[in-house]
Amino acid sequence: MADRPDDQHFVRVETPRPGVALVTLDRPDRMNSMAFDVMIPLRETLEEISRDNDVRVVVLTGKGKAFCSGADLENPGRVPDIDGLTLPTIAMRSMELLEKVVLTVRGMHQPVIGAINGPAIGGGFCLALACDLRIAAEPAYFRAAGINNGLTASELGIAYLLPRAIGTARAAELMYTGRDLGADEAERIGLVSRVVPVDQLHDAAYELADRIIGFSRPGIELTKRMLASSADASSLSQHIAHEGLAQLYVRLTTRNFEEAVSARKEKRTPAFKD
Repeated sequence: MADRPDDQHFVRVETPRPGVALVTLDRPDRMNSMAFDVMIPLRETLEEISRDNDVRVVVLTGKGKAFCSGADLENPGRVPDIDGLTLPTIAMRSMELLEKVVLTVRGMHQPVIGAINGPAIGGGFCLALACDLRIAAEPAYFRAAGINNGLTASELGIAYLLPRAIGTARAAELMYTGRDLGADEAERIGLVSRVVPVDQLHDAAYELADRIIGFSRPGIELTKRMLASSADASSLSQHIAHEGLAQLYVRLTTRNFEEAVSARKEKRTPAFKD
């Protein structure tokens, strides 16, 4: 995928190294807020990248000092295809458009690394949670902001994703209080895997991406599917068979295992050709 700046839609796509797509929310003057002029192109861009077989890992970040500040309360943009609809239906269509962004991130073929460069507030917190992995810069923080605005803290899947990331008790405390969760605390409780200085954030994400790219494509894609499946499973016995089938699929349809054994014996890096 060629580098594709797209100032009109506030979403920028770059290829900083082979196999990696860097997707940047590019509306820093509004803290990369979730205007429809940003979120609809973001969803379309991610759908396109998911179909790009040259991309193995996606890094999602924001330009400027914020990752994503949630709903744009001053200039939300125009919701498409609402002519003739009344307010209740427009509201439902609006939420559906935003929900599709989260579902698109979760459903991509590639793992998505959230490079959380700054505040991730409200819907921005939800967007960060949709990512498969998260690395935070030191200035980053997270806030379930709906409760602070007199609304419910539950939006865009946060009540589903957050307890699975950090546990029910911690998630409830953050959602009921609307307090800020700093980067260091986020690392301590497992919301992010690493905290780095802001000028090292992209390199840390690329380092993680390079390690992922070194493994087999079906192995990585099925790992993403199994992690998603485990979140939905009602029991261990229901889920464990899915994992077994995924493992057998890769074992029996590729020569990856034999390549890994040979590489260890020869003291070299394996080359998984799938």
